[in-house]
Order: sequence, then structure tokens, then C-alpha cells
Amino acid sequence: MRLRTLKDRSELSTRQLAAKTGYSAKSWQRYLNAAALPPREAVAAVARIGGDDPTRLLALRETAAERWAEGRAVTAGAPERLPVPPAPPPAEQRSYGRRARAMVMAGAVVLVLSVSAALLLAVQLADARAQLAKARTGTGAAAPTTVSESLVPVVYSCRLEQRDGRWYAGLSRTTDAIVAYTHVGPEVAEAQCLLRRADAAPGDIDGVFGPKTQRAVERVQTRNGLVVDGVVGPHTWQALREATPE
Repeated sequence: MRLRTLKDRSELSTRQLAAKTGYSAKSWQRYLNAAALPPREAVAAVARIGGDDPTRLLALRETAAERWAEGRAVTAGAPERLPVPPAPPPAEQRSYGRRARAMVMAGAVVLVLSVSAALLLAVQLADARAQLAKARTGTGAAAPTTVSESLVPVVYSCRLEQRDGRWYAGLSRTTDAIVAYTHVGPEVAEAQCLLRRADAAPGDIDGVFGPKTQRAVERVQTRNGLVVDGVVGPHTWQALREATPE
């Protein structure tokens, strides 16, 4: 019998088994000797204790229940002493079992979601690094690339110098490239350096055109009487390269 095999594997006595499952030792003696059909809860409890699959063991229990019913039908004409039903497990133990199962399921869901999020983030970071590497080495397209604003894989340094009345940060000498929200690359970092020099607070010099950079561009455009659209174009480049900090 599978229940006896699992009981022997656990090396528990019937008293210890009773303490762990909430069913009496006498009830377990009847179940293990096939004198009574064990309840589903008792079968599931032994499966967990013995390290077996409760689903498979419960399926075997259903098969045994059908045979048990057939045997009772054959002997229905003769008087029969019905087995004494086992006492139900204490309410506290049933409540603890439900809480334990809920906690295990919740932990499994959290683990799956965490692993999935980590893999997705790793893939996105790899794509972002590849795009930024192309932009910095000049092998990418002329127009700025775009990635999610939450990815910040590169930090730039500003090397400010003034030539012919215009300021440069050593990252790009463009005066007409269009950079806007979600763009990335050295042109964005150049604009961020010039925004910081103009006291417009663009956030980190990371080459990612995010919300802080957009708000800083709008402040500079407002100061200089330009169209306030949050996009760095020729007129905004001119204002940034000729700006005097306030």
C-alpha cells in the first residue's frame, strides 16, 4: 500500500504521524491496514510528509474509493459494522495548513516574476549598451537612437571650453542636430552639459533625454524667447552655446 510505504519512508511512528496530521493513531492504524478508507486530507498530509506528489496519491485514493464502494455494494445484504469516522483535524491545524499553502504559492509566484523581470532588464540593458556604443564610436546612424528613459548604462564627463564665443563640452560640435525626448547618445550628453552650464539642471549627464532634460530645455527656451517645445534644434543649440549662466 502506498500510504504504508510513505509512512515507512518518513520513519515516523503512528503516534508521530497522528501529531503531524491531526488524525488519531488508531485511525492511522486502520488506514495503513486497509481497514478503513483514509480521507483526502489525510492522504495529502502523508504525501507532503513523505515527499511524494499529493495529486498522484489522491488519484490513487479515488481509485481505491471506487473499489471500496464496489466491495461494500457486494456485501450490502449482510449486516456490516461501519468504520468509525476519524475525528476531523482541529480548526487551528486546518487554518494553519491553508495559510501555509497560500504562502508557498505566493512565494512561487514572486520568484517567477522576479526571474522574468531580471531577464527582461538584462536584455534591455544589453540592447541599450549596443546602441550607445554605436553612437559614441560614430558607427551608428546620424540621427540619435532611442531607448527607454529608465536605462542609464553610460555616464559622460563635461569638458567645457569656449571657442569663437561659443561653448562646447567635448562630446559633440553639432549646431543643428535634433534631439528630443527618449533620444540617447553624445549629442544628448552635449546638450545636458550646456544645460547644466546655463543653470538649467538637466539631471545626470547620462546621454538619455528624459523628463528632467526636457524640462531644462523648456526653461532655456522660455528664457530666450524661443518656441517652448522641449526639443533641442538649431535655435536652442545657439542659445545653449552662447548662454550666460544666471
